[in-house]
Amino acid sequence: MSQRLVVLQHHPAEGVGELGAWADQHGIALEIHRADLGELPRDVRGPCVLLGGPYSVNDGLDWLQRERAWLRERIADGVPVIGICLGSQLLADALDGRVHALDRPETGWTRIDFADGNELDVLQWHEDAFTLPPGARSIASSKVCAHQMFEVGARYIGMQFHPEWNAALVDALNAHFGGESPLPREVDASKHERVAAWFHGRMDGWWDAVASWPTSCER
Repeated sequence: MSQRLVVLQHHPAEGVGELGAWADQHGIALEIHRADLGELPRDVRGPCVLLGGPYSVNDGLDWLQRERAWLRERIADGVPVIGICLGSQLLADALDGRVHALDRPETGWTRIDFADGNELDVLQWHEDAFTLPPGARSIASSKVCAHQMFEVGARYIGMQFHPEWNAALVDALNAHFGGESPLPREVDASKHERVAAWFHGRMDGWWDAVASWPTSCER
């Protein structure tokens, strides 16, 4: 079983956060690449996580267009991927969904409703959203955003919200973006703990399904 996870980071202030805590607990090494600096690994031998960033998939940035092409190649190879915020939009785009602007931004703590009837308060900061790719199943929604999470088979998961943003990472984001940041300045420990527990459980399930790719799962 693979014990390495490839992570694409898109901004210096948007690190792995709670993803790093989950990986540490399981002895999984994170192989982090800065996609915004042109770091796109060609020899991908395990699952990938795409983090967020203050950009739009529809921006004409050269590095972002290269990442879009890179991701489509990885999807063609069957590489399992989780996308978070910008990463979820990139994943939806690569799977032939569409990324579009919301009527208004969605920021701060937001209640999302899961298809199974559960709900969760999560952190958000985005102006775009995605349509469901062909064959995708919508897992969660909010009042502002119809699709907060999708799955395509066992391999591909997109999360528009930020389950990896723990209190330490929120502090770092607020310090970096200053008054531009809409994120809370006061720590709500109970909300962070609930999101972390959900995120760890979701990562556990995905990792069990895909860690031994290419033999472990079918799209």
